[in-house]
Amino acid sequence: MRNSSRSEIDPFIVMDVMEAARAAEAAGRDIIHMEVGQPSTGAPAAARAALAEAMEAGPLGYTVALGLPVLRARIAALYKEWYGVEVSAERVIVTAGASGAFLLAFSGLFDAGERVGLGLPGYPSYRHILTALSLEPVGLSARAENRLQPVPEDVPEGLSGLILASPGNPSGTMLSREALSALAARAADIGAALVSDEIYHGLDFGQRAVSALEVTDDVIVVNSFSKYFSMTGWRVGWMVVPQDQVRRYERLAQNMFICPPHASQIAALAAMDAGEELEANRAVYAANRQLMLEGLPEAGLGKFAPPDGAFYIYADVSEYTDDARALAADILEKVGVAVTPGLDFDPERGHHWLRLSYAGTTADMAEGIARLKRYFKG
Repeated sequence: MRNSSRSEIDPFIVMDVMEAARAAEAAGRDIIHMEVGQPSTGAPAAARAALAEAMEAGPLGYTVALGLPVLRARIAALYKEWYGVEVSAERVIVTAGASGAFLLAFSGLFDAGERVGLGLPGYPSYRHILTALSLEPVGLSARAENRLQPVPEDVPEGLSGLILASPGNPSGTMLSREALSALAARAADIGAALVSDEIYHGLDFGQRAVSALEVTDDVIVVNSFSKYFSMTGWRVGWMVVPQDQVRRYERLAQNMFICPPHASQIAALAAMDAGEELEANRAVYAANRQLMLEGLPEAGLGKFAPPDGAFYIYADVSEYTDDARALAADILEKVGVAVTPGLDFDPERGHHWLRLSYAGTTADMAEGIARLKRYFKG
């Protein structure tokens, strides 16, 4: 069987770590999961109830390609509630998770061979999806003094696009309104399309996250029900596109996906009004974050930029290793804590870094920190 060069992409290493952790559990070991960015909290009760009611009422089938109109309108209203921004429901496109939104965005914006900039460290699937679409990802090495977020001088000429993420994965750091505005201006100056990944909005601790829609309308914003709404396995997200581009993305969505999952859309709509439960979930992650900020330095993992949001800490482990993948495997083997090597997020510098997720239960996070102390401090 012949193969395309597009399919020759790197693995998503965190998934390999998850499999190693699963195998260890299957062998009877107790594993603390700090490798995966999956909320330990479940979908809101109202979301589950709404779906159960809908399933009893009749069959669930195809929806229109852009998503249920009532859900699109509710998402549009969220931008007024959270950011004070007026967004037309017509500009909202419901997708099969944020991953579906990235496929649509990259397909609609770029032609094969074009160069797209993204901050490193950053979410690995940006690079891999771009490569699979015959595009060239261009890593922008963000610096520690900029809290591992890119700044305008990191963005070279000759890019067709720029992807930003705030809060970032793996760093959890956020861009201020001024920083986001400056990067949007830089993208406009060089003629690069701007894509803003905002899937961790709602999971911020202190200052709220700023949406790119607060500084420009010339942007594609991607969000998801996976993180703040605790609906990872439901595979439902959304994108906001410029008004004159809606039909372009509708054509792509019709042919690529037909529509997002009907069941997930019903649940997502109900989840959006489950504010009390969602804020209680956020309080869990805030408590976990505080545990990590206090406990990791005591374990010898104190070199990191304190995260503003999401549920990750990206720790510099260069004093211990120049092979983070081997270190992560050894930590799993010796003390039963699964962590992700930084190579997933930065192919050049990631061998000196680990990402630790605090998306688990507070009890598990406390136990994980205790085990890491034993590993690094004896």
